[in-house]
Amino acid sequence: MRSTFVFVSILSLLIIIVLGLWQEKIWFLLLIAAPLVAIGFYDMLQTKHSLRRNFPLIGRGRWFMEFVRPFVRQYFIESDIDGAPVNRMFRSVVYQRAKRCLDTNPYGTKVDVYRQGYEWFAHSMAAFHLKDEDAKARVLIGGSACHKPYSASVLNISAMSFGALSNNAVRALNKGAKMGGFAHNTGEGSVSPYHLENNGDLIWQVGTGYFGCRTEAGLFCEETFTKTVADKNIKMVEIKLSQGAKPGHGGILPAAKNTLTIASIRGVKPHTTVDSPPAHSAFSTPVEMMHFIQKLRDLSGGKPIGFKLCVGKPSEFIALCKAMVKTGIRPDFITVDGAEGGTGAAPLEFSNSVGMPLRDGLRLVCDVLTGFDLKKEIKVIAVGKVFSGFHIARLLSIGADLCYSARGMMMALGCVQSLICNTNECPTGVATQDENLIKGLVVADKSQRVANFHEETVQAFMQIISAAGLSNTSQINRTHVYRRVDQTCIKRYDELFPYLTPGCLLSEPYPEYLERDVQEASTDSFLPKHCIAYHDKGLATI
Repeated sequence: MRSTFVFVSILSLLIIIVLGLWQEKIWFLLLIAAPLVAIGFYDMLQTKHSLRRNFPLIGRGRWFMEFVRPFVRQYFIESDIDGAPVNRMFRSVVYQRAKRCLDTNPYGTKVDVYRQGYEWFAHSMAAFHLKDEDAKARVLIGGSACHKPYSASVLNISAMSFGALSNNAVRALNKGAKMGGFAHNTGEGSVSPYHLENNGDLIWQVGTGYFGCRTEAGLFCEETFTKTVADKNIKMVEIKLSQGAKPGHGGILPAAKNTLTIASIRGVKPHTTVDSPPAHSAFSTPVEMMHFIQKLRDLSGGKPIGFKLCVGKPSEFIALCKAMVKTGIRPDFITVDGAEGGTGAAPLEFSNSVGMPLRDGLRLVCDVLTGFDLKKEIKVIAVGKVFSGFHIARLLSIGADLCYSARGMMMALGCVQSLICNTNECPTGVATQDENLIKGLVVADKSQRVANFHEETVQAFMQIISAAGLSNTSQINRTHVYRRVDQTCIKRYDELFPYLTPGCLLSEPYPEYLERDVQEASTDSFLPKHCIAYHDKGLATI
């Protein structure tokens, strides 16, 4: 679009000049065209707005539409994790924090506080102001078998691969992470040079395709894994079992997008279609998975190893915990993704109808870990529509220790939610491999915005908990969040989701809501013991 604008501008001016020489009355058009051309060239050269850099002059239409509709921000309503509108998290709030603009709100709340599903964090008469040095919320990740624990921020960048994001987007995210002292998850597309360029802390995600650590046949390769994980910037390794947007569904890298650069980073042949299987080939049972975790910990020299999942059958996660108890091997962290999690492309049915929502999955994971007396050794990371300090506080109240954010970080980069991530035509240069569009994203500017968004959101979170009289993230629990169940009933989270007694799942009797799943869970298989399959001739027990 930039080259098109230059061509059209020059051609238009030449036509006006030629016509002006023939008919003097035409010269007034130059008074209109020249300023427009000047504005367009200014847009091309400025570094603050990717949209205007890529689409000179016409990109200003976005701001014009916001100007003519003063309440446009109210259109962008986020949903609570159960789908009920609970808080108007305006897209512009992310932009304001990223740009360090005023983000306070006049005229009070913009939500109906009396509707079913409204939630709030309980403040205290013992509230206090945090000092600057207290506002840096950190969580130490690493169990007794971990030799290189990592001190992580309470908010980090969620998994987004190079290939899905542009090289400049990856550079800006990682540089922002370096500036703000938080971690950047690589996504399953492996560790690219763009992740390493600015020396930000990395969480290397290893998916079912084993990109960056695979053999030619697509199996896990110890040699390449060991070589990559030795980099000082890689602080943790996350085994991806499933993601919220398309759990149980393997990804596909089309041949057209499998460029030489991407192929070399992922360890695949260029210009070929590459499938990510739905499940891992390095292990097939819960016990085997625990041994694989220990293998990665040994190969990495003792760095924290964990896994990511969107919860499906509760019995499968219980089977993992049984395997932890049986083998004595524990992951250092578990990432819980909700079914409301996002991605650049996913089948509609999977996005809408497969997987457990974050609040329910997080509650299950934290309760089951507690029931097997494992929670104190394993940190839990929550991910799924995390934009604000309240979102962080709410998830930590359920049992999470820290959070990831993808959408918020992308908006800080300049994403305008064009919803064409899967077309390679992202107008802001965030989710595209088109070099002409990528040039619009200026790393120096966007990395600062990423760091700003992180800092101000974490500060907002710490202000919320200090208003509740808390000084540490570990003090947050289910008694701090209230939910309106209906017009006359309000309940705390600990009433809605009662705590389990530590160790109660190690022997009978089991809690009623988990009894069937505990009995069905087996360390020898991910499938429940009594899984029933339908066949043409009737029912058959597997």
